[in-house]
Amino acid sequence: MAEDFSIEKAQASAWFRTLRNQIILTFEGLEASYGKAARFEVTPTTRADGGGGLMSVLRGGAVFEKVGVNVSEVHGALGERAQKAMAARGVPGMDKDPRFWASGISLVAHMVNPHCPAVHMNTRMFWTPHAWWFGGGADLNPCLEYPEDTAHFHSAMRAACDVHHPDYYAKFKAWADEYFFIPHRGRARGVGGIFYDDLNTGDWAEDFALTQDVGRAFLPAFVPLTERRLSTPWSDADREAQLIHRGLYAEYNLVYDRGTKFGLESGHDANAVLMSLPPIAKWT
Repeated sequence: MAEDFSIEKAQASAWFRTLRNQIILTFEGLEASYGKAARFEVTPTTRADGGGGLMSVLRGGAVFEKVGVNVSEVHGALGERAQKAMAARGVPGMDKDPRFWASGISLVAHMVNPHCPAVHMNTRMFWTPHAWWFGGGADLNPCLEYPEDTAHFHSAMRAACDVHHPDYYAKFKAWADEYFFIPHRGRARGVGGIFYDDLNTGDWAEDFALTQDVGRAFLPAFVPLTERRLSTPWSDADREAQLIHRGLYAEYNLVYDRGTKFGLESGHDANAVLMSLPPIAKWT
């Protein structure tokens, strides 16, 4: 049986909000530096059975066509489908005590310039009376790939992992390559990054520290790529490629993404869960 973890839950939830605030300030500053005072619209979210969060979305900027940065802290009892999903992941006893608590940050950015890559980042902590774990990661989703941008992003993710274990980056990169693969298209969603889930080494502080370092690595991994590509001229063909790639992104999130499924099945605010969807997309 897992301990109550009240102190640890509070620390994790506070960290996700701190990271959210840092990212929002940086993104609004980036917009301002390119001549548009676009701001995030912040909406409280609720889960009927307990908890909620903040959905923060910026639309129509000079840099970001749409970017969402959500934080949540939810709790209650898992429904039957979610209990079965937990059991399938190796968590016993959920049918006897289905209580859960979860907190995390989720970010998806869809860019104006097709040369700027879309990006996703998520980190979270999950607790039940039977187990606790961390999960998350970040992955890059360019429609027009630049190998040097891919290398920079992966280098930042590797540095965050290497502080904690020499095998983490290779393991988490391979996990991302598998997780973000789209079977019905026979291709990856983007150029990868890192992904991990069910992380419980038995040392909560160490696993939390890794999760914090992954979060801290995000802005240095992503913002320089945006600054590098933002002034690159783009054509109608570039925009077409961007919109088609967004369709691919939407397919993945609606069909395969574990967080989307859990959010909807556990009764969280549907608008917040579906924040990741692009504002405009196309299919051929």
